[in-house]
Amino acid sequence: MTTDDPRFDLPGMLIDGEWSPTGEHGLAAVRAPYDGTPVAMVPAGGPRDVDRAVRSAVGALRRDDFPRSERVRVLEQTAAALNDRRDHFAKAIALESAKPLKTARVEAARAVETFAFAAAEARTFTGEVVPMEATAAGANKTGFTLRVPVGVVAAISPFNFPLNLVAHKVAPAIAAGCPIVLKPASQTPVSALLLAELLDGLGLPSGWLNVVTGGGSVVGNALATHDDVAYITFTGSAEVGWAMAAKASRKKVRLELGSNSPLIVDFPSDWRTAAAKASVAGFAHAGQSCISTQRIYVHHDLADGFLDELLPRVEGLVLGDPMDEHTDVSCLITRDDTARMREWVDEAVAGGAKLLTGGEAVDHGVFRPTVIERPPFGARVQSEEVFGPIVTVTRSEDFGEALQLADASRYGLQAGVFTADLGKALRAARSLHYGGVLVNDVPTSRADQQPYGGVRDSGNTREGPAYAIEEMTERRLVTLQP
Repeated sequence: MTTDDPRFDLPGMLIDGEWSPTGEHGLAAVRAPYDGTPVAMVPAGGPRDVDRAVRSAVGALRRDDFPRSERVRVLEQTAAALNDRRDHFAKAIALESAKPLKTARVEAARAVETFAFAAAEARTFTGEVVPMEATAAGANKTGFTLRVPVGVVAAISPFNFPLNLVAHKVAPAIAAGCPIVLKPASQTPVSALLLAELLDGLGLPSGWLNVVTGGGSVVGNALATHDDVAYITFTGSAEVGWAMAAKASRKKVRLELGSNSPLIVDFPSDWRTAAAKASVAGFAHAGQSCISTQRIYVHHDLADGFLDELLPRVEGLVLGDPMDEHTDVSCLITRDDTARMREWVDEAVAGGAKLLTGGEAVDHGVFRPTVIERPPFGARVQSEEVFGPIVTVTRSEDFGEALQLADASRYGLQAGVFTADLGKALRAARSLHYGGVLVNDVPTSRADQQPYGGVRDSGNTREGPAYAIEEMTERRLVTLQP
C-alpha cells in the first residue's frame, strides 16, 4: 500500500447535531483487513450514547421541523454530492472492507442511485382515497389516508456494503420523515461516518440523523431494546437477526439476512453466458455478499462444457491488494473467516466432493477462488451460507430435479435460472420459494430500485427506496363528515 493512500481523520459520532469525538468506551481503531494498517480511529459507543441518540431522535420527531420539501432537497443534494465524491468514497470502502477498488467504485455509484430513487419517492408517495359511501355506514363521509412516519428508526448495517447498505436505510428514513439512529458495522464504520458528515453539511436539523459507532453486542443490543425505538432495520446473519427480533417483539423489525443462492443452468440455455457471469458472481468481494452465487445446478448434458468455460475464468481472477486497480478478489474480512473457508472445503472433500480449483489461502488472508463439484448434501459449503469465495457445482438429471435441489434450503433470498424455455422460466418463478427469481441472470444481480429481500431464514422485508418507505410509514385514516 502506497504512502499517498488516504487515511481518515473523522470528527467522531453524530448525536443531536453534535459530533462526539469519543464514546462511552473510548476509541477503537479501524484497520485495513488486507494488511492491518490503521484507517481511522472512531468512538466506541455504549448504552448511554445510544440513549442520548434515541432521545435526540424522539425530540426531532416531536419538533417535526424537517418538512417533506426540505427532505427532498437534502436527498437530491446528497445524491449529487456523492456523485462528485465517488472516488473518495470508493477508496474508503476499499480500505476498510478490502473490497477491490474497481468493485468499490460500483458500490459508490449505486449509493448515488439509492439516494436519487429515495428523493423521487419522497416527492410522490401519498395516501389514497377510501370509497366511504360504498356502504350505508359511510354515507355522506369523505375518507382518505395519510402516510405518517412510523417513529424512530434504528438501523444496523453490515460490513460488506459499508456505504450502499447504509444508504438503503438512511435515505428511505429521511424520505419517510423518520428520525434515524444508525449503527454501522464495527469493522467498517468509515464510509457511514463520511456519509453522515456529508448529510450534516447539507443542513439536516439536529436529531434527524444520529450515528453511534461500536460493537453489535453493546450498541446493537441497546438500540434493539430501547423503548423509544419503533422500527428496526437490520442486515446481517440469520442467527443475530432473529435473536434481535425476539428481543424486540413489540417493535416493527425488518430483517435482510443471508442466503446460499442457487443458480440453475438448464438445457437448452445460454450456458456460456451463465458460466461467464458465475465466474464473477461467485467471487466478487471474495464472495461476501448475501446473494453471492454459491450453489450451481447444471444439466448433465451441459456440465462438462460449462465447467470447461467456468474454470479458466475463475483461475484467471487477479488476487491481491484491494487498492490495486487490477485486483478482482482480495482478502476476507477476518483471518478467522479465511481459516473457516479451508475447514469447510476440507469437510466437503472428506465427504466425497471433488476439488476442481482453489481451496487454499495465499498471502494476506486471501482465499483462492474455489470450485467444488458434487458436494455431499449435508456439507456446509452446500447447506449453509459460505460468505466466501467458494462455489459448488452439481449435475442435475432434469429441470424438475434442479428445482428441487435449489429449493432444498433454509434460505430464500434470490435464485437464478438460465433457460431458453419460457414455460420452464414461469414454472421456476412460481415454484421456487425465494424473494426473487431472476431468469437468464445470476442471483447476485440487484438493482437498487427493485423490491429486494427474502423468505424463510433470509428475512422478512423488501428493501429498495419505494418499498422501505412503505414499511417506514403507517396509514392513518381520516374521514370528513359535513
